[in-house]
Amino acid sequence: MQINPIWMIMDFCKNIDETKICVIGLGYVGLPLARLFSTKYETVGFDMNQSRVDALMTGHDATLEVSDELLQDAIQNHGFRCTTNLDEIKQCNFYVVAVPTPVDSDNRPDLKPLWGASETVGKVISKGDVVVYESTVYPGVTEEECLPVVERVSGLKFNVDFYAGYSPERINPGDKLHTVEKIKKVTSGSTPEIADYVDAIYNSVLINGTHKAPSIKVAEASKIIENSQRDVNIAFMNELAKIFNAMGIDTHDVIDAASSKWNFIKLSPGLVGGHCISVDPYYLIQKAQVYGVLPRIMHASRRLNDGMGAYVANQTIKCMNKKGVMVKNARILILGITFKENCPDIRNTKVVDIYHTLREYTPNITVLDPWANSNHVLKEYGIVVNSQLPTANCQLFDAVILAVAHKEFLDMDVKTLVREGGVIYDVKGILPREIVDGRL
Repeated sequence: MQINPIWMIMDFCKNIDETKICVIGLGYVGLPLARLFSTKYETVGFDMNQSRVDALMTGHDATLEVSDELLQDAIQNHGFRCTTNLDEIKQCNFYVVAVPTPVDSDNRPDLKPLWGASETVGKVISKGDVVVYESTVYPGVTEEECLPVVERVSGLKFNVDFYAGYSPERINPGDKLHTVEKIKKVTSGSTPEIADYVDAIYNSVLINGTHKAPSIKVAEASKIIENSQRDVNIAFMNELAKIFNAMGIDTHDVIDAASSKWNFIKLSPGLVGGHCISVDPYYLIQKAQVYGVLPRIMHASRRLNDGMGAYVANQTIKCMNKKGVMVKNARILILGITFKENCPDIRNTKVVDIYHTLREYTPNITVLDPWANSNHVLKEYGIVVNSQLPTANCQLFDAVILAVAHKEFLDMDVKTLVREGGVIYDVKGILPREIVDGRL
């Protein structure tokens, strides 16, 4: 076993304030973290997307995760800067990787963004530096997939010339309560001394502190089960919704009644989209199968949740048929396309499945979402999105589906959008009971 030089251990402990941080990947996770680090350390944000970097340096974050006020304060008062230039991050000594970890069309882990980020680190890392990964992965990815790339590109030896850690992200897009500085973070390091160093860096900017895991693999596993647990729990509620809808019982009434028991966990059925809960379980599913374990509950939960968009569309059609509303060529309004409320994030939104299922019956579908970037939606999904209802040809709709609970929709009189005898379907269960024809 390689023994760390005593001078290296002492240097980490003594010179923490001299840490210079580079966060690689300035999306929903990387930017808030980089902004927070900049309040205490010299911090540079690195991203391959020049237009993203240019926009951030004007003081605006299109994801809305960091307010203009906080971002401009970081730039003007804390020296925070963003770049696409490798030369500008070579002076850093603490690199944080926060890039996406998607799946491919067959729901297999796609590690290309991580490999690319690791190559970037390899080009700039120096002796004594530390690289910490935040991207969600299955246990083993950091040490078995990422660090060998850093070694190959840099020519340095892991745990001899440079060190590593893992601190899984816990960003909840659109959540202004559990912001990054308030989140309790899991940390870990490739040696006990590095684990202490990484933990100290994160602890210095977090209000609620950290939990230091005993190993990088434990930290990786902890993140993957956080989202897998939520996926399984929501799948259970979605299955109950299907059962009770078939029985003519209101699911929300059942949940309210069951919640009167002190230890009942109150959750609601719904669409499971976004980049975390609907994606991360596939990483553990794939890795489990390598070890000969078939994760049946996780696999079934993913299949059930992935089908809820089509289920909502078909339930809406069922309501239309019951009321004698012609489905063919019907005028349908879908309220919301982002994967969650009060957030512009459209990644893996299941509202798209509602749209495409209904398109088999009618081309007359209007999508309204004041939060989504219409150009991004058109490019990603080929769907036209309106930020406000079109004034031309403003007939009433045959059906309205409340898919996302944006605050703008809560104040809207949805009933005035539907023709007499039309259908209102409430995915979120937030509209007045007396006006809806169906809900999850």
